[in-house]
Amino acid sequence: MNLSPLSGIRACVFDAYGTLFDYASAASRCHEVPQTLREKLNLLWREKQLHYTWLRALQGRHADFWQVTGDALDFALETAGIDDAALRERLMSQYLRLEAFPEVPQVLQRLKAAGLKTAILSNGSPEMLEAAVRHAKLDSLLDAVLSVEAVGVYKPHPKVYQLAVDRLGLEPRAIAFQSSNAWDAWAASAFGLRVVWCNRYGQRAERLPGQPDREIASLAALPALVGA
Repeated sequence: MNLSPLSGIRACVFDAYGTLFDYASAASRCHEVPQTLREKLNLLWREKQLHYTWLRALQGRHADFWQVTGDALDFALETAGIDDAALRERLMSQYLRLEAFPEVPQVLQRLKAAGLKTAILSNGSPEMLEAAVRHAKLDSLLDAVLSVEAVGVYKPHPKVYQLAVDRLGLEPRAIAFQSSNAWDAWAASAFGLRVVWCNRYGQRAERLPGQPDREIASLAALPALVGA
């Protein structure tokens, strides 16, 4: 595994869900759902959430990530045989209070101390991202929180990655993009960003255009890669 530093990086941009924030923490706090069913529910919820973003993008029928997340949850609950409006409301509200992965605050602090710009680039709606950032107390550690709502289409459309370039005022090669989602990492690379794939979940390499520059298992390894 190549862990040599990336040169010329001036900003680090992060995917939100699964990269900075643990999306599984929403379902994990609903203890009235049995543990085995909770895990299956969470996996299907996440799977359908992503599928609906891609399908809506292909159809040209955009809806914000809050609606998509709710639609995906409804599918997962019905599949699990759960008809509980109060539980649905709790699960959705927990999505606004996701836990950051343990290493995230310190990593962002090191990047900022080194003079690097930091930002989120996410499918999340502005309201969802604001709530997650505030809950995790990351407000002061981010220069920008960018939502796909600014361009009206979900990742992996190139317009989303261009949003980071435009808002930060940097060339793509000066931006290190971090995602735990393999498809996202490959797409960002194909766009032209430098990419550090945070492979938290032991995913296989994609067979898609692009190639991440580096692969790490935790964001704790990122500062050394970007000179922070």
